[in-house]
Amino acid sequence: MPTIGIKRDLLFESLGQKYTDYEFQTLCFAFGLELDEVTSEKQMLTKEQGDNVALENASEEIIYRIDIPANRYDLLCLEGLVSALLVFQNKIKQPRFRVVDPVGGEPQVLTVTESTGLVRPYVVAAVLRNITFTADSYNSFIDLQDKLHQNICRKRTLASIGTHDLDTIQGPFVYDAKAPADIKFIPLNQKKEMNGGELMEFYSTHAQLKQYLPIIRDSPVYPVIYDANGVVLSLPPIINGDHSKITLNTKNVFIEITALDLTKAKIVLDTLVCMFSSHCQEQFTVEWCHVVGSDGQAAKYPNLGYRMEKVSAKKANAYVGISVSPEETAQLLNKMYLNTTVLEDGDELSVEIPPTRHDIIHACDIYEDVAIAYGYNAIRKSLPATTHIGRQYPLNKLTEQLREQVAQAGFTEALTFSLCSRDDISTKLGKKIESINAVHISNPKTLEFQVGRTTLIPGLLKTLAANKKMPLPMKLFEISDVILADEEAEVNARNERRICAVNCNRNAGFEVVHGLLDRVMQLLEVPWKGDNGYCLEATDDATFFPGRCAAIMYRGARIGTIGVLHPTVLHAFELTNPCSLMEFTIEPFV
Repeated sequence: MPTIGIKRDLLFESLGQKYTDYEFQTLCFAFGLELDEVTSEKQMLTKEQGDNVALENASEEIIYRIDIPANRYDLLCLEGLVSALLVFQNKIKQPRFRVVDPVGGEPQVLTVTESTGLVRPYVVAAVLRNITFTADSYNSFIDLQDKLHQNICRKRTLASIGTHDLDTIQGPFVYDAKAPADIKFIPLNQKKEMNGGELMEFYSTHAQLKQYLPIIRDSPVYPVIYDANGVVLSLPPIINGDHSKITLNTKNVFIEITALDLTKAKIVLDTLVCMFSSHCQEQFTVEWCHVVGSDGQAAKYPNLGYRMEKVSAKKANAYVGISVSPEETAQLLNKMYLNTTVLEDGDELSVEIPPTRHDIIHACDIYEDVAIAYGYNAIRKSLPATTHIGRQYPLNKLTEQLREQVAQAGFTEALTFSLCSRDDISTKLGKKIESINAVHISNPKTLEFQVGRTTLIPGLLKTLAANKKMPLPMKLFEISDVILADEEAEVNARNERRICAVNCNRNAGFEVVHGLLDRVMQLLEVPWKGDNGYCLEATDDATFFPGRCAAIMYRGARIGTIGVLHPTVLHAFELTNPCSLMEFTIEPFV
């Protein structure tokens, strides 16, 4: 969840009212936000860097840090938050955002070359005309770009924003992709001209920008935007050029957004221009641009499209758990920046979705806004129409009961990782990985976690190896799931609940695990032999010592194995004392 920091006094001035901390926290909660912290720049620096940091220039002005829902991109800056809160309080009506024709009739044109398809194929653009920046609105403009980069742009991997002083450059513009050595310009706030390779080397130690370099560093070409005179506007997604940087004196802003995802680029552009069109001379207007794709197709951006959705007032009441009239439901949605009218049938609502509310995807999002506007605390608690008595899942209940009884038998419980290496379930146990129906991890981050475990044995043996200094005997057990590949299962894999116990002593002590097996079967009320009973049958298993291994049979089917571990297995897990072990599935007994 993103957190924004806003100066308290500036916020109250914009809202036209002063609040106590508690009153503003209450307002935020009613709107679905959370006032996370009341702090100051000085306090934040002290918290991050300690008391020894130099704080002479740090401001003590109060800052509100507010948690914003991750899908509400329109609330990530002061302008959007103030507008939304004022509409929520019925102090103003929703502004109407408009796309206007360019000054002089000729639009700015941005042409895309084919080579951009190798690295970053999409671009959109717009112009904010006759804008007036103050120090606070300028900082808010920069902060919103950073918040969008971190949020919807996924740290600039999906999209990146470039903003330029239109009066310092000349269209038409070209979005191209060239070899690093062929791109030369002066980066933002620098004095020296660099090519693409030198720029990557220069910013490899930069605190903020170094994290973005891998996005394009290994690409054979880098994306770049030129104006009609060959001036480099930006090298997305890394940095803009110094020539076109915006300042407090900037009056016309050219915005370009390059992206891997065209939808994300449109959302970012709509959000950015809607929030700061409030500072334009003609408020809430944006000048459109022509973007000519590599295929020759031209498109106008931004769209700032309003769309209509129809929802049922009765369904809104039923889903939220309230009882209000359609007219009242419409008023609640109006508070949430959704212009709503009641249609003739008296139940259906026509909801207009503005270009700032890209989080409205489905009717359920509209119903959620009804609940927020009504107030979650005002919704009466009630029992559901259907009753259901909850109970513990039978397999988990049996697992808990067995854990208690096995522990009382003198065994210590272990909880081990569900993932292990391929060797743990194959080579170390004297088997071949090809013969094991294991689920393999496609991109393992470490050699220790390559497959889902198909047996509990490796985990217990590793636990023994890590506790060699403990006095003997060591008796461990685990009741957990193993993961088995199964083509008949919905996801081609299934879990199986097993119990595994190991006895490590100066002698194998097979009778110890055999006695535990008998005790578990006694608890499960399973008789020895018979059609419904269990028994042991001699078998060969490479994991166990020849002639000292048996299959555990239940109702004629094999459910597990018991025996003395083979010396090569002990050596593979770095154990020096003999061990006896049993493992079987408990699912047939549920």
